[in-house]
Amino acid sequence: RYGRPGKGNDKGNVEGMVGYARRNHMVPIPCFSDWDAFNSDLEAQCRARQDHVLRGHKETIGARLHRDLVAMRPLPAAPFEACDQANGRVSSQSLVRYDTNDYSVPVAYGHQDVWIRGYVDQVMIGCRGEVIARHPRSYDREDMVFDPIHYLPLIERKINALDQAAPLAEWNLPEEFDTLRRLMEARMLKMGRREYVQVLRLLESFGMDDLHAAVKKALKLGTVGFDAVKHLALCQVEKRPPRLDLDVYPYLPRANVEMTSAASYMALVSEAAE
Repeated sequence: RYGRPGKGNDKGNVEGMVGYARRNHMVPIPCFSDWDAFNSDLEAQCRARQDHVLRGHKETIGARLHRDLVAMRPLPAAPFEACDQANGRVSSQSLVRYDTNDYSVPVAYGHQDVWIRGYVDQVMIGCRGEVIARHPRSYDREDMVFDPIHYLPLIERKINALDQAAPLAEWNLPEEFDTLRRLMEARMLKMGRREYVQVLRLLESFGMDDLHAAVKKALKLGTVGFDAVKHLALCQVEKRPPRLDLDVYPYLPRANVEMTSAASYMALVSEAAE
């Protein structure tokens, strides 16, 4: 029998099972790092319960479930999207408002219409047929949820905003990134700061773990530059050794610079006198 949405009295058994799960699996209140870990624990407890035999029955819950599944219709080919769907528009600050909170999107999508899907644990934002941003869902009010990577293309053009940009204010990068920036700025001043932002933009294509490993390798080799870090990140992903040391290229010609004799200059002077 089908029940009406929001009418618990139409589906008492379902509502009762929600209460059973809360009392038996969520008391005391559980603590997990994220929703995936919480769901994994709930699934494990539910699967363990399939070995129980309820009062008035001779079969286990798992055996009865298997018999019921045979009579049920197959699941649809596309999974059901358990989310709230809405539409929005990107503001001049590259933010999209959903449920009183603002979520960032890449600056390239400024002033465009977007669609929003609000899940229990995350907010997904897309433009046309492309997903352009994912954020952990905030249940505060008037909150601003930033992804610093979304603003790096703009900061690369307005490099003086690197230290004042609000989206980057609480971005806690590993200490090796600070060392890399200091060395780049000492070598190239303002251009070094822009090249450092280019290194950060590699996070658009690489994961933080791979880029962090590449930065540490670059500092160890003394190859402080965007091209070197990008090369090392590719090597990290492809599991191949880097090609930054000329010793691995024995076939390259070696330059042989000899000392210049002063007599050679005297010969030039004599020729000019003639």
